[in-house]
Amino acid sequence: MVNLLRRPVSNAESCWAVVAGRIMMVAILGWALRPADAQEPPVHFMVPPGLPPGAIGAQQLTRGGPLAGYFQPVEIRTPEGVLISLAEEGRFSTPVPVPLRLGLLVGQVYRFGLINVPTREGAELFPTIEVINRLYTPRGQETRFPIVIELTREDLSLALDGKLVTRVIYLEDPKRAVPVRQIDKGQGGFDVGPGQDPLTVADVLGRPMAIVRVGGRVPDHAQAPDPGFLFGCPPLLRLSPKAANGPQARTAAAVAAPSAAPGRTRR
Repeated sequence: MVNLLRRPVSNAESCWAVVAGRIMMVAILGWALRPADAQEPPVHFMVPPGLPPGAIGAQQLTRGGPLAGYFQPVEIRTPEGVLISLAEEGRFSTPVPVPLRLGLLVGQVYRFGLINVPTREGAELFPTIEVINRLYTPRGQETRFPIVIELTREDLSLALDGKLVTRVIYLEDPKRAVPVRQIDKGQGGFDVGPGQDPLTVADVLGRPMAIVRVGGRVPDHAQAPDPGFLFGCPPLLRLSPKAANGPQARTAAAVAAPSAAPGRTRR
């Protein structure tokens, strides 16, 4: 679904895709990609894999509709203790704790900085978020239904080990959702096999909403990063955390991550 910013040469051949969803089990992938369904083209995204960050969002904007100029509410979650800084006005802002709620423009790419990663003292990561669609909530209740983007401890560990993790957040199609109650509050996941595009898989399971990429690149100068590294620092809105107790949209995530065990399923 995407071309990640940069991938260590030693890991280039080991990269493969995984898909994360709200309820994860081996049966999901086998059911969603059974032969009859596998022959059907994606409903929303007729695009080749390997496109650079921003390409999918830009294509979405050319399709028209109420996407351009819309700030989609997003809630970013990480393991406890992790701090996040935003790329604003050509530099990274003072790190703040998560969860963090923001309004991000559809079609833009946002760069973030992460520090205080558990068990990795002094380590830093610089993930990106590309919002490619929006939720259509009741008028006046937009901030009550953010797209939840959760970076797990495993995601961060893989990235710090030189891997590249791509997470595709999607809104579940109720006709394709597995009828099993979600027990925990986390955003679990299951793996797709080597050679599969997580955006295509997410498109089969629902409506892709955002693409998250973790790992691969670091700024040449942390105090004054290159504008290209920051994707021009598109504008964002800081949202109040008080609305975090409201209902959440039932979004799931698709992830592309290098691993030593291709084809495994995880929650």
